[in-house]
Amino acid sequence: MKKITAEILAIGDELLYGQTLDTNSHWISGKLTEAGIRVIRRTTVGDNETDILHAFAQAEQRADAVLITGGLGPTSDDLTKPCLAKYFNCEIKIHEEALAEITAFFEKRGRAMTETNRQQAALPVCCEKITNAIGTAPGMWFERNGKVFVSMPGVPHEMKKMMEDAVLPKIREKFKPPVIVHRIIRTAGIGESFLADKIAEWEKQLPPHIRLAYLPGLGEVKLRLTASGEDEAILHEHLQKQIDLLRPLISEYIYALSDDPLEKAIGNLLREKKLTLAIAESCTGGYVSHLITSVPGSSDYFMGSMIPYAYEIKMRQLGVKPETLEKYGAVSEPTIIEMANIVRAKFSTDIGVATSGIAGPGGATPEKPVGLVWIAYSDKYKTVTKKLQLGTDRLLNIKLASTALLNLIRQNLP
Repeated sequence: MKKITAEILAIGDELLYGQTLDTNSHWISGKLTEAGIRVIRRTTVGDNETDILHAFAQAEQRADAVLITGGLGPTSDDLTKPCLAKYFNCEIKIHEEALAEITAFFEKRGRAMTETNRQQAALPVCCEKITNAIGTAPGMWFERNGKVFVSMPGVPHEMKKMMEDAVLPKIREKFKPPVIVHRIIRTAGIGESFLADKIAEWEKQLPPHIRLAYLPGLGEVKLRLTASGEDEAILHEHLQKQIDLLRPLISEYIYALSDDPLEKAIGNLLREKKLTLAIAESCTGGYVSHLITSVPGSSDYFMGSMIPYAYEIKMRQLGVKPETLEKYGAVSEPTIIEMANIVRAKFSTDIGVATSGIAGPGGATPEKPVGLVWIAYSDKYKTVTKKLQLGTDRLLNIKLASTALLNLIRQNLP
């Protein structure tokens, strides 16, 4: 079965200047992938005719479908429409149906339509108009030599509506792409290279229609299995078979067989086991609590937290023994053990966890460098600690320590 490919072009100086984030290309990529179309390139082009025409020519050589966003506004810096007319060698004229739709758009809102607005109904005569149901810039569909160009507005909600209602159905009808199915396996507590070594033999036996991708993140690695073919149900069966073969090899590291983040997976486990959690955060400054409470319904299991950031607060408010802090310091195993046990007792929860470390860039000593972090887990059966030696980037250290603590909870739930 022939693979159908697509290239996405995002047009606008504001994207290159960093003034606007190109979320459109990311969203379109996901929708095309779901439709069985492989995105081979995403390109950002400024408001320059020569560059835009060159990008059109390059994309047409590479892809079956070229999807364009941006540059359809009514002002002089919006060049997509005239560039498409020039590229496809056709004149621009007022499209009567588009004019009627734009006129109705303004009348419905009680606003006067200017001549500039009227010009948005001027389209290349060689294109098929795509209705913009919630805006004033029509989309355009071009075909040549079996290739398709589609131009859509850059306004995200207008583009998404047009893409889902009109563009995707037309692309499916035109190309009849193969079915593509993805499955995600999320792991934590193991690095990408170590994970690859553990599953190397399993990876070698994957059938040709199933591909594996490693997607490393902060403190975790996602494995994405992608199967392509004609029958979706059969592809799901094939993927499940491979997952069943994989799980025994790395079961201790897998925390979800979905795209749910670690904090949601932990929340599901806590709710399932009817367990409650409290947190004492020092170096992470509330970030772990933020992750936990970002999950809807987290009040079912999360009772609260303390941020005893200062040395004195660890003693007076949390209750760490002065002699522990004096002898071992705030960033130490004895201190983190007390923090986890005390916060569990204070909040009367089943589980207490804690963080204490040197996030950086200052505060280090020769014995305790930047990036040294202690984390702890406590329940009525045991107390478990872990020492982390991270890097020198403060924000990265906070995020990595938070992920490590979440994984420590996952590993030790009774």
